Amino acid sequence: MILKKEKKYIPQNLEIKWENLEPMFTELENRQINSVTNLEQWLRDRSELEAALEEDFAWRYIRMTCDTTNEELLQSFQYFATEIEPKIAPLNNELNKKLIDNPFKDQLNEEKYFILIRGIKKSLELFREDNIPLQTELQVEAQKYQSITGAMSVFIDDKEYTLEQAAVFLKGIDREKRQQVWEKITFRRLQDKDQLDTLFNHLKTVRHQVALNAGFENFRDYMFQALGRFDYTPHDCYKFHEAIETEIVPILKEQAEKRKAALGLETLKPWDTEVDISGKPALKPFQSGEELIGKSIRCFNNINPDLGEKLNTMREYGLFDVESRKGKAPGGYNYPLAETGAPFIFMNSAGTFRDLTTMVHEGGHAIHTFLTAGLELNDFKHCPSEVAELASMSMELISMDNWNVYFDNEEDLKRAKRDQLVDVLKTLPWVAVVDQFQHWIYTNPDHTTEERTEAWMQIFERFGASFVDWSDHREAEQNLWQKQLHIFEVPFYYIEYGMAQLGAIAVWKNYKENPEKGLQQYLDALKLGYTKTITEIYETAGIKFDFSAAYVKELAAFVKAEMEKI
Repeated sequence: MILKKEKKYIPQNLEIKWENLEPMFTELENRQINSVTNLEQWLRDRSELEAALEEDFAWRYIRMTCDTTNEELLQSFQYFATEIEPKIAPLNNELNKKLIDNPFKDQLNEEKYFILIRGIKKSLELFREDNIPLQTELQVEAQKYQSITGAMSVFIDDKEYTLEQAAVFLKGIDREKRQQVWEKITFRRLQDKDQLDTLFNHLKTVRHQVALNAGFENFRDYMFQALGRFDYTPHDCYKFHEAIETEIVPILKEQAEKRKAALGLETLKPWDTEVDISGKPALKPFQSGEELIGKSIRCFNNINPDLGEKLNTMREYGLFDVESRKGKAPGGYNYPLAETGAPFIFMNSAGTFRDLTTMVHEGGHAIHTFLTAGLELNDFKHCPSEVAELASMSMELISMDNWNVYFDNEEDLKRAKRDQLVDVLKTLPWVAVVDQFQHWIYTNPDHTTEERTEAWMQIFERFGASFVDWSDHREAEQNLWQKQLHIFEVPFYYIEYGMAQLGAIAVWKNYKENPEKGLQQYLDALKLGYTKTITEIYETAGIKFDFSAAYVKELAAFVKAEMEKI
């Protein structure tokens, strides 16, 4: 059962309109704070208001992405982005000042509030009034990516499919059919190439201006501060890229050679990467979205009954939208509902094995949301992505021993596990490519579209270009970056997947060695929310926050050994 926290400060049925919000912000700003007890109550009241605002925004975003064709839903989202957030931003900055300047701040429990205070100090450093309209513009403009891509579809055998649905054909054993479908998908994407380039050029220009306004040379350096990256630097990211190139790319090259030999091909083409090398039809772990949800609940229940119960509660409350359809935004996400204490899972399933892994990935995020719901302040739940993605990527691996709920026969189960472990390794070079590409984009802010294309090609080729022959499809290769939603909507949110993937392998290694202890350490880490540093959270999980070449090599060797056992 889901029970919202009792409201003690804001009205029970607060309607999110500016005229209703302004008096509460004014009261918080003007309130007298004469003791550390008063200050902690002020923090709790502010947190309650923030949670209400976050949940309201969450539902506007969820509804808009579930139907990008509905103008009313788009306008509802844009109302919050253009009418509410710009007015809240300067007031939040004043409230941050009020906290930092308060003489009782130093009497707060340092261990409890260290992360919160550190983050607020950083927000104050970065805040600029001039950036409020620019950040509003960026939020509204970035959503155009979903409208453009959500409208993409192709016809196959006289039937219309979303691109996610059409991609299922790329797993088929008929190579000619795969090529036809791949070319249709690619042609459809290229139809909007110029429109997406124009959109991105605008986003890039506005982002650079935000950085200049805040006193930074470029948006990369600004975002490292804005994302609260206290634990590593851009230089560390470059070293991580090198480690992946050195330790992971050779393993994947070896896997590509095995694929080529198994398929009896002289060269691998872009439509040859998803078909099963056994020559068998694609894995079909479920038939419908409802079946996917039901099987996933059973899978989580087998890991731990409490985990299964959490997903079951989501089903009872209608907190899933999982099937692909035209007009729905692409991708998948888990959106925490700050007041409710539960999440919403959104994805585009089409009956594929990839959908299974997406569900357990988002399910890991969902468990994280539930485990942090009881933390005292809303800010304590705002985990950095390096921690949030550890929750999801670890669950992909932990859940594997219970994938028999999706597959009736042992051979399909083995195929699924092998595919998953190859995907785990494949994630790392793609993360490096996307991250390094964004470093280049924003440290070269005056680049042209043509220069950006050339930079993409050089970076992508360095990491193996997915180990396929693109010689007859250069335009498609040049355009691949446009498939990555994060580049448009959440810039620089991507290296975290690589760091968390390493952490997830380490969590899984612990789980394989001692399931009960490994699972408990993982759950204990998630319960911390963001009340400890990233390093401390990883240590609680029984692992290291480390992305050195030596650590990458050690974990890659473990994955390779596990692949050979299957």
